[in-house]
Amino acid sequence: MCKYTFILVLCFLLAIPAKLIGQHDAIPFLALGDSYTAATSEKKVNSWPVQLAQILKKKGIKINSPEILAKAGWTSTDLIENMEKQQLSNSFGLVGLLIGVNNQYKNKDIDIFKREFPRLLETSIALAKNDPKNVFVLSIPDWSVTPFARFKDKKKIVKELNNYNSIIEEEAKKRDVLFIEITQSSKNAAVNPSLIASDSLHPSKKMYKLWAKKISKKLFK
Repeated sequence: MCKYTFILVLCFLLAIPAKLIGQHDAIPFLALGDSYTAATSEKKVNSWPVQLAQILKKKGIKINSPEILAKAGWTSTDLIENMEKQQLSNSFGLVGLLIGVNNQYKNKDIDIFKREFPRLLETSIALAKNDPKNVFVLSIPDWSVTPFARFKDKKKIVKELNNYNSIIEEEAKKRDVLFIEITQSSKNAAVNPSLIASDSLHPSKKMYKLWAKKISKKLFK
């Protein structure tokens, strides 16, 4: 390369806004789910996807702020329908999935989840550049320990959630997708009220932080 060509290239690079340099290297992150992913009763900045991205950035990992597709009350059926409406691109470098609690809460037939969760998992892999290594799934938290459930059949809740989580773990392993267990940590809310949001049901920012830290330790080893 001659001297003048080099100078022209250098001037061109210097003219590019700094924020655009290396931007393409940042990992696009998609978080899918329900109220637990949407951080119902908390600020979005306190959700586990946002806190996870912040932790990873502090570790020196370039990752975009998460794109969150989740809403309170969504079942696996609702998530499938809304994913289809969004027409998401297959370009995410990281996809997180947490779904199923509303299937259990609304007394949906668990066979529906058995059919739909694999479909959600396959779609998540497709969105993650068809690489299962770019996907992780979380177990469903135990909401039986919350004040909201004080008059509910707690044993029934735990038993049913265990059945749902068994499906999640099994289907994840079949596809070589990372399964991260957060149910046990959610049980700490039984003795630590600060882990529950003001609505007496959903996690607080402290609980989400615990999840985000655990997830961060499992990723990018």
